[in-house]
Amino acid sequence: MAGRDRSARAGRAVRHPGLLRQARVAFLPLLLAPPLLAAQEAPGVSLPLGVAAPPATVQDLAGNPIELLDVVRGRPALIEFWASWCENCEALQPQLDQIRARYGDRVHIVAVAVAVAQSLRRVRRHVERHDPGYPFFWDERGEAVRAYEAPTTSVVVILGADGRVAYTGVGPDQDLLGAVETVLDAS
Repeated sequence: MAGRDRSARAGRAVRHPGLLRQARVAFLPLLLAPPLLAAQEAPGVSLPLGVAAPPATVQDLAGNPIELLDVVRGRPALIEFWASWCENCEALQPQLDQIRARYGDRVHIVAVAVAVAQSLRRVRRHVERHDPGYPFFWDERGEAVRAYEAPTTSVVVILGADGRVAYTGVGPDQDLLGAVETVLDAS
């Protein structure tokens, strides 16, 4: 009987390879987190450097669909995959504030709120309390997360004015100010 249960379980795993892949994807950030968090730039974290930013539909905080590329088109952009519970995102906030203060409208800053362990209501409350001065969007279906290959929160993708990926990184130790300066110097 025990042998039959094991083979049945093994058979289920084989018949549902997507579940195994989802489990690996879910745990991959946990396995990779320690070495990546120390990295200043992590080209393997998200999209390859130099590729055109992909389209992705997100929602504004009123629930209206927005094409992310329409928001960031025309000048360099910093996109952070964010969550209210993310300590790494909180650690990056002073740099985002500096970038906003120093460069103003020369750089789009956008936060994409992931729909993991938080609600749209919680994101709205955060923005109302903290007023970061740049837009937050809700990625309810994970379309932007998938399009930008963001395996965890605190992933930052910086696009050049040409809409191509110029920087990717993850974690609290990123030098976002330096990365933005490099992108602006190249523009």
